[in-house]
Amino acid sequence: MVQNMINIGDIEKFSIVDFPSKMAVVVFMQGCPWRCPFCYNQTLQNPHIEGNAEWDNLVHLLEHRKGMIDAVVFSGGEPLMQDSLPEAIDAVRQMEFEVGLHTGGYRPEALQKVLDKVVWVGFDIKAPLHAERYKKATGNAGDVEKVKQSLQMLLEAKIHFECRTTCDPRILDIADIYEIADTLSGLGVEEYYIQKYRPIRTDRVTQDSDCEKFFKDEKLLAYLKQKFKIFDVRK
Repeated sequence: MVQNMINIGDIEKFSIVDFPSKMAVVVFMQGCPWRCPFCYNQTLQNPHIEGNAEWDNLVHLLEHRKGMIDAVVFSGGEPLMQDSLPEAIDAVRQMEFEVGLHTGGYRPEALQKVLDKVVWVGFDIKAPLHAERYKKATGNAGDVEKVKQSLQMLLEAKIHFECRTTCDPRILDIADIYEIADTLSGLGVEEYYIQKYRPIRTDRVTQDSDCEKFFKDEKLLAYLKQKFKIFDVRK
């Protein structure tokens, strides 16, 4: 049974920003293989602890939100860590909700199992797609090849998806965003966003001006608008 396998860190009961043009419930899955320095959900990283919500909590919420909520987004953490994700998605679809997914793409074989079950994917690009840069951004250099495989799966599946990058100035500079944009557009990605990093509690060094430099660079913004069919900033 799904309720005995899925580990839910928390549930956001209402969101208008996690699934394009949809009012959604967001399910934060417990567990993540990466240790991104800009992570706001560090409590979700450990896959071996029990989350703060149970499957029955989600079912009860969705049953009482029919007609008000359009979709459910499985986020994290990293939802692809949990083998029971396909069954959870099937159960939500049976309740007649659309399903979205947030992922960094670290486990392409798990992504393949849910691609025909979701209608939209938010795909995080942490850094330029090189092993040493992904090691700095995530703590695991080897996973960059898996990210590339997952991205290619999305492109071949013709599913609606976006790529987005959190612009943490401690690990990225403006030249990196140019490189990411060139790589993604060269592969055929059409929708890209850059997101402002807001210093986490343990970051006592980064200033707002450091975070803003990406969004004040008019040359960069013009370049990104030219590169992608859809581009925007998220602050």
